[in-house]
Amino acid sequence: MIERLGLRESEKPVREAPGWKRPSRIVVRGDADRARWLQPAAPGVELVPASSTEEAIAVAVGADGVVGFCAPELLEAGTGIRWLQLPYAGAEYCLAIPAIRERGILVTNAQRIYGPEIAEHVMAMILSFTRGLYRYIPQQARSTWDRGLVAEENLWELEGKTLLVVGLGGIGTEVARLGHGIGMNVIATRNSSRRGPDFVSYVGLADELPQLVVRADVVVNAAPLTPATNDLFDAEFFAAMKTTAYFINVGRGGSVVTDDLVSALQSGDLAGAGLDVTDPEPLPDGHPLWKLPNVIITPHIAAGSDLRSERLWIVMRENLRRYVAGEPMLSVVDTTKGY
Repeated sequence: MIERLGLRESEKPVREAPGWKRPSRIVVRGDADRARWLQPAAPGVELVPASSTEEAIAVAVGADGVVGFCAPELLEAGTGIRWLQLPYAGAEYCLAIPAIRERGILVTNAQRIYGPEIAEHVMAMILSFTRGLYRYIPQQARSTWDRGLVAEENLWELEGKTLLVVGLGGIGTEVARLGHGIGMNVIATRNSSRRGPDFVSYVGLADELPQLVVRADVVVNAAPLTPATNDLFDAEFFAAMKTTAYFINVGRGGSVVTDDLVSALQSGDLAGAGLDVTDPEPLPDGHPLWKLPNVIITPHIAAGSDLRSERLWIVMRENLRRYVAGEPMLSVVDTTKGY
């Protein structure tokens, strides 16, 4: 799984980190059965189950680490906590807690674990637009047979079309893999380097986004929310896109200036948008995005799958084993970068 998902291993063993000691007590998300399942990975360590954040806070005193929770009150109660394993990829909420940096707490997350299913969700949205399903499915409820509802020139074959992936991390790489597999020309940006897999024809740095967006038939945001990506997709960005292009967001809602997206969709400057995340979230009743015919909205469920939980728990158990043993950790969050 580490190889398949490309999970990153820290360069140094955690035993060399300041303040590390072999833990004696770790709070874990779940019930007693889950704690028993995890126990072989942490011999001699007391694993204390908690089914909610409130329960975790109540048992945090004396804990050295926490698997599955992050909250300011948790760190206030557990003054000895040195490690947090997040059950999700987005770390911005957790990293905003001052104690993380003040106490040098190690944070690991679920980066790349949700890549396969989110990538399939992205492809489902793309195909819904390019095969006209987003228009035909509502007509089915009205018992309407209209073969001309979507003009033939708007029923794309994806082979040869250009897919721009913004954020070539775990999710972005899986999106790129599927896009390439269906015959698209995949280009991408990433913040860290120009390195990328063979199935991405060009990897640009983040500042190259304005030059690349004009080439794209589909733009997928798979970037984390950081100061650099907050409000990244604004009126200027949408104006640079082809009027026939689609925008898909499975990153964070805060990356998009929502009013600018609405304006681009209403004016026809953008063909459509598929949104699994929004700003605000949940999207309130009466918001213009609900009514636009060229928008697909799913309620932040792209990471759901029949295999997600199994992958997540296997990786979290492995990180538990590594922390107890003092070995190099998987998926360490860089608190300066935010991911």
